[in-house]
Amino acid sequence: MDRAKEIKGTSLAFTFEPHPLKVLAPERSPRLLNTFHGKMKLIEASGMQIVICADFTREFAEQHPEDFAKRLLVDGIGVKEVYVGYDYAFGKGREGSIDSLRQMGASLGFSVGVVEAVQVGGAVVSSSLVRELISGGRVDEVQEYLGRHYAIEGNVVHGASRGQTLGFPTANIQTANELLPSFGVYAVRMIIGGMAHDGVAAIGIRPTFGDGPVSIEVFLFDYDGNLYGKHVEVAFIKRLRGEQKFPDADALVKQMHLDVAQAKAVLAAVKSVG
Repeated sequence: MDRAKEIKGTSLAFTFEPHPLKVLAPERSPRLLNTFHGKMKLIEASGMQIVICADFTREFAEQHPEDFAKRLLVDGIGVKEVYVGYDYAFGKGREGSIDSLRQMGASLGFSVGVVEAVQVGGAVVSSSLVRELISGGRVDEVQEYLGRHYAIEGNVVHGASRGQTLGFPTANIQTANELLPSFGVYAVRMIIGGMAHDGVAAIGIRPTFGDGPVSIEVFLFDYDGNLYGKHVEVAFIKRLRGEQKFPDADALVKQMHLDVAQAKAVLAAVKSVG
């Protein structure tokens, strides 16, 4: 964005929807770290002025690298500078490389910059690394790689209302996010209308009451309003324990009190979800 200002240009992000592997090799498509809506929010927060989202189809994937560069980047957008990741490849069969893009730029009138790999503690930051940590429930380790706590978004829907009878009324979250942390109990912060509220989230199949579909239930410490139908964001701060099957509801409630106490201690040490 600063560079765009320097050259009196417009900062623009180019992306695809859906993920290319969902079209070309669905069986190898990873569980995505974000929804399309979430991705757009992050790009907006970065300060980008424009986002172009290409409809990724098999026909789009069949473009030759030269056609992509000329028709889309030059004729379609009018780029002057292009910045790509260190492992970038493009065009039919990923034939286009960074070197070939630079050669095209030299003849078509644009320059190419490369964003080098980011390393944290000697590890290259990658979506596969972040995915592995989240899937393993190691959500407290993710922030140093993402620059934020991992979060999902969704709508609050009606559930079985079992939490209410146990003294822990929960918000049941229906989400489009593909990647969830492993089953268990987490200290979380829920964003409601721009305000953060501390709580505990349980992800799993509720084995104490007979296995059911996977659910995401959040108990908030300081919110007593009606959440049904609201769009919320849940940021996962730390995993407290794995999912357990208790002998009865009383044993579960006893553990839930311990979970709440532990979560409050964890969250008191964390100032924000950013």
